[in-house]
Amino acid sequence: MYDALIIGGGPASVAAGVYAGRKKIKTALVADKFGGQSIVAAEIENWIGTKKISGVELASQLEDHLRSFEDVEIIDDLVEKVEKDGDGFKSTLKSGKIIESKTVLVTAGSHRRKLGVPGDSEFEGRGVAYCSTCDAPIFKNKITAVVGSGNAGLEAVRDLLTYASKVYLLNRGDKIAGDESTFEEINKDDRVELMNNTEVKEIFGEGMVKGVKLLNNKTNEESELKLDGLFVEIGSVPNSHIVKGLVNINERGEIITNSDDQSTSCEGIWAAGDVDNGRFKQNNVAVGDAIKALLSLYSYLNKQK
Repeated sequence: MYDALIIGGGPASVAAGVYAGRKKIKTALVADKFGGQSIVAAEIENWIGTKKISGVELASQLEDHLRSFEDVEIIDDLVEKVEKDGDGFKSTLKSGKIIESKTVLVTAGSHRRKLGVPGDSEFEGRGVAYCSTCDAPIFKNKITAVVGSGNAGLEAVRDLLTYASKVYLLNRGDKIAGDESTFEEINKDDRVELMNNTEVKEIFGEGMVKGVKLLNNKTNEESELKLDGLFVEIGSVPNSHIVKGLVNINERGEIITNSDDQSTSCEGIWAAGDVDNGRFKQNNVAVGDAIKALLSLYSYLNKQK
């Protein structure tokens, strides 16, 4: 029986793990990898205290810091389901192993949202990509497009400009959602073409992506765009399914938390990071919320004693 189970390996999870280690809480942290979604970032410039760091370097530093605490047992696995079990919880891992804990902190993050159009699944890995840092080099001297104008989309364009001959930025709205400074930077390159009010309706090709069918949602005009690669950056889906039925979840799939202490509607469960309903999905914010949650969890355990 662990005092706490921390689910996930991103910055929020590790921050909570470090504090659990310092508080000498008998903790299990379950993660199949470290770094969270940031691991694909070529450069992170807003990690406080560090001017610039890659996602891979950040993941390595996080893991190294966490492993310095003996009271935190790191389990290389995935949590598939959390259930109430008496006064505590029983969590089933992908391997079939069962973890029993008095409390649970869900810092499981989120996963990339897909377009959900014909050709989406068929061409994944064959021209349709979700990681510009990983896959941009494949498209050297190729024609590419990025779906999504948030920060992730703008950064994907920046990654592609190192290699691609042309990058279309497909934005379903009429305004850019990401940082203006990033957009101004990439828009200076004449290889970038912004297409506002544009939705992808179908992805087509023969073995590999050859192009997309588009709809202008303002004029209802349909068109085709020849492409070699399509990068999808339209947000994420919270990994909240593991506590479905135990805690209140909103219409976006986010775990609803109390902003004072990150507690949920189920006593003994806290949540922080991309999996919760916090407004800002940022590493530094997630870390702060996770620490807040862990300190609340620690107080809860002391009261139980």
